[in-house]
Amino acid sequence: MFYNRKFALHTLGCKLNFSETSAIGRILTEQGFQKVEFSDAADFYIINTCSVTQNADKETRQIVRTARRTNPDAKVVVIGCYAQLKPQDIASIAGVNMVLGASEKFKIHEHLEAMEQSEAAVVLSGNIEEVGFYADAYSQGERTRSFLKVQDGCDYFCSFCTIPMARGKSRSHTIAHTVAVAQKVAATGVKEVVLTGVNIGDFGKTQDGNERTGENFYQLIQQLDAVAGVERFRISSIEPNLLTNEIIDFVAGSRSFQPHFHIPLQSGSDKILKLMRRKYLTKLYAERVARIKAAMPHACIGVDVIVGFPGETQEQFLETYQFLTELDISYLHVFTYSERANTRALNIQPVVPVAERKERNKMLRILSEKKKRQFYEAHTQTERNVLFEAENDGGLMYGFTDNYIKVAVPYEEGLVNTIQPVWLSEVSDFGYVKGTLVPALKMA
Repeated sequence: MFYNRKFALHTLGCKLNFSETSAIGRILTEQGFQKVEFSDAADFYIINTCSVTQNADKETRQIVRTARRTNPDAKVVVIGCYAQLKPQDIASIAGVNMVLGASEKFKIHEHLEAMEQSEAAVVLSGNIEEVGFYADAYSQGERTRSFLKVQDGCDYFCSFCTIPMARGKSRSHTIAHTVAVAQKVAATGVKEVVLTGVNIGDFGKTQDGNERTGENFYQLIQQLDAVAGVERFRISSIEPNLLTNEIIDFVAGSRSFQPHFHIPLQSGSDKILKLMRRKYLTKLYAERVARIKAAMPHACIGVDVIVGFPGETQEQFLETYQFLTELDISYLHVFTYSERANTRALNIQPVVPVAERKERNKMLRILSEKKKRQFYEAHTQTERNVLFEAENDGGLMYGFTDNYIKVAVPYEEGLVNTIQPVWLSEVSDFGYVKGTLVPALKMA
């Protein structure tokens, strides 16, 4: 046991990474380590990396330097997707003492002694095909919400993506086990749980990649809906081909699942979708959006989209732009395509110039702001329930409605981690809606 040794964590990337970082933190705490902030002096700095960010190498180097400046005598451990994909590149970064791939990151406490005895960087990153285990994870620390991992890995092999190489096959635990973990999360006092994974709609596969009889994502959310203590569940992201009518209809009548969907699109051009090796075309995507809005007119729908994919002409980009303009969606997450080693997209021509990629990104970000404001405006002069967060921003506190509208009211400590009815009055110029607590309105 490493009593009184201090560790600090830093996470790059997605909600899944945050849930796993938190799980690793709990493992180390159970082994006698003390957790401190990344800005504090620690004996071990652990950096959980991402392969999706465009500047994974640059970001990792900057964070390693930050840790070294804080404590030059500390040991630096790099884990996560980038560590699995390019372990030797990371090991060559000055200041890195250990690199742990997907099969080793949850055993970090077992490797620290070996690291301390070695002068060279220790690299433990095996073949991703050998990663057949499933590790539970959920985030802890935010007072209002937790990211709960329900699935890992992916079998889709989209032509632009390295995630299957970084995380292995799609796999999950049983429904009964996942519900038990959700009950642990509920016991921490959070009001909202966000379901996360690589491809969560593919829930139901065993650790060796086989279908688990009688278990799928629809059945999972039915069981989670009954977990006492969790007032809100959100589905972080789900592929359109896996978002079934029964899932949509269940959410519409659910006790706790919120009217908020995040559905990756990636392109509004069927030709580009085929080059991307996606498992749907725009017709299915539009049908999913229409079905949601028919069942829940107030639902929030977010969209992932990639611009500048190889072979994307200006006409095909404008096809995407028009498709998104006409869709009844609420916001976009816009990604500029960047080359990834060992992906099929590297063989697709012609390559879109970087300047053109950036221009297309800018156009869609402007469209996203318009969509978001239209969605917010449509819900002003209505009452919605808001879960309030802890931040005090110059006398304001923020929270989110069931359908993911950011709301601000004057700060009151007693409102933190409570759900309150709020009257949404007007959209501010700062990306939120001004609200008034309904009890206060009634007393006025």
